[in-house]
Amino acid sequence: MLDYGFDAGFRKNAEDLICGVDEAGRGPLAGPVVAGACILPPDIVIPGLDDSKKLTEKKRDALYDVIISKALYWGIGEASPAEIDEYNILNASLLAMRRAIEAMGVLPHHLLIDGNQTRGFTLPCTAVVHGDATSQSIAAASVLAKVTRDRMCEGMDSEYPAYGFAGHKGYPTKAHKLAVYRYGPAPCHRRSFLSFLEKDREKLEKWLAEALDKEKESSR
Repeated sequence: MLDYGFDAGFRKNAEDLICGVDEAGRGPLAGPVVAGACILPPDIVIPGLDDSKKLTEKKRDALYDVIISKALYWGIGEASPAEIDEYNILNASLLAMRRAIEAMGVLPHHLLIDGNQTRGFTLPCTAVVHGDATSQSIAAASVLAKVTRDRMCEGMDSEYPAYGFAGHKGYPTKAHKLAVYRYGPAPCHRRSFLSFLEKDREKLEKWLAEALDKEKESSR
């Protein structure tokens, strides 16, 4: 449950800007990692706000609209699949966070960063483990990041319909792994996340045979 007084503890002056930062999409096999940054008014309470992973898609979408209408400043940043492959997912996530902060166009007085890493941030900052379930501004940033990334995945689904991105959002489901094995990686896939293609080859061959049998049955 959010602690609505948490962010205020980092405000030295009434006008200080406290910015929550969070990312979405560290685990998927495809698509960018996306970060949100959000500065909320000091006394605001957004009913129903929580860690984006605990919310339904409908609730997240509704809260997204509330957040962008109520926030003093907000920004989105991303790191591409190529950057994830080059820098690794942790460094790419931190890069996306820094880009989200820059996208706001204002310098916060203090950053509240979800997780346990503050490497690479030049502004005063505090890492908050499980921050998206503690800090209202981090929770708001998590919703911005999650909704933005999910909408990106819907666009990926239109561009690469064979992989089912609209459903699994790039995460490593059985159906997604099978599609990658069957059709090969799409340009949006993270090559460094595809080791299962060799490691799980026997399992994938079995899944493919089962899928082909089902397709034959349904076509009769």
